[in-house]
Amino acid sequence: MSPSALALLGGNSAVTKGAGDIFDWPLITQEDEDAVLDVLRRGAMSGNDITKEFELEFAQWMGRQYALTFPNGTDALRAALWACEVGAGDEIICPSMTYWASCTQALTLGAAVNFADIDPDTLCIDPADIERRIGPRTRAIIVVHYAGYPAPMDEILPIAHKHGVRVIEDVSHAHGSLYKGRKVGTFGDIAGMSMMSGKSFAIGEAGMIVTGDPALYQRCISYGFYERTGVATRWAEADSQVTMEELKPYAGIPMGGYKYRLNQTCAAMGKVQLKYYDARIAAIQSALNRFWDLLEGVPGIKAHRPSKDSGSTMGGWYFPRGLYRADELGGLSCARFCEAVNAEGASTHAGSNFPLHTHPMFHTADIFRMGKPTMVSFGQRDVRQGQGTLPVAESIGEITFGVPWFKHDRPAIIEEHAAAFRKVAENAKDLMD
Repeated sequence: MSPSALALLGGNSAVTKGAGDIFDWPLITQEDEDAVLDVLRRGAMSGNDITKEFELEFAQWMGRQYALTFPNGTDALRAALWACEVGAGDEIICPSMTYWASCTQALTLGAAVNFADIDPDTLCIDPADIERRIGPRTRAIIVVHYAGYPAPMDEILPIAHKHGVRVIEDVSHAHGSLYKGRKVGTFGDIAGMSMMSGKSFAIGEAGMIVTGDPALYQRCISYGFYERTGVATRWAEADSQVTMEELKPYAGIPMGGYKYRLNQTCAAMGKVQLKYYDARIAAIQSALNRFWDLLEGVPGIKAHRPSKDSGSTMGGWYFPRGLYRADELGGLSCARFCEAVNAEGASTHAGSNFPLHTHPMFHTADIFRMGKPTMVSFGQRDVRQGQGTLPVAESIGEITFGVPWFKHDRPAIIEEHAAAFRKVAENAKDLMD
């Protein structure tokens, strides 16, 4: 092809068909609307009858004994950290490449975050970088199943068990993802997740923890659910869900000082969404696998997905990524590649989240006004890391790019979008010129 074949250089765009509903999400039906309206008309927004039903159904779907809803995923993970006894002077380990809500809550508990690097192919925490970070005050490892990709739990769990460290799974990107045939979120001690409207399991604004450990479940209740702690109030009857002796004296007042009750309209929507979720993400998986199959063998770009014979899946494929290898395209930058793809009519951008270990929050922020950064305020060893310490996470803008998040398997539309990426990769030299 001549240089003018690329739309960025004057050629015709690869994408000519309208997208239609292929990107619409979440899928809202009359059944969702009726469920939400029932809560509104009953004035039950602050109740928990529907919420408890949703929790039970979600726990059964996950294959865990306990599930507990939260107003958002950030609070769910905060409660999980506290339940795992993360406190002042402690440390947690977390991949640097994740959204801030995976770990910043640790600072509000007086703990420090020791960031680990990621694997360049999975974009999940690198097990080889975990063990050397464990110290005497390490309490938990946050494992993020990044962009839906299941983290290598078979490698992570033995390290945690060896050192007596809790494992908290962040499933916010990976509702329904399977790791070797089993749902992520069921491997660690406890899992937390977001269910906000942009996620693959989207029910408005909500979060959830799941666990098989009754003590962790009860500690999460005691942290932010005053009406479930075994003491009757003028607003609610006594609930027997908290039975641990050490928690009984504090029943009736949340130990975290938070009120984590979910708006029940979201729980009502959650019950409906859960009924159809497996079928809907099967369509997403079919669509994204089709997209990547069409690009198999194209130089410079590679699918971010497990091998098909691994028993692992990408769930709802939230925040789908591609892996970029500039050396296969003559050194063309990822940003320039993405600029050309956008000109072809397919949406993309270079990079992903920014590496958290370089952010000032984890270097200089004095949250408690103690005269020193919170990361070292409570006697922790100094685990702060600057530029150059986590090379894979810091290279994220050159090794990943976004791909369209198809919600329906529409072959003709998907083929055009795949053609846009293929066209740019196969004519990369024209962009170098």
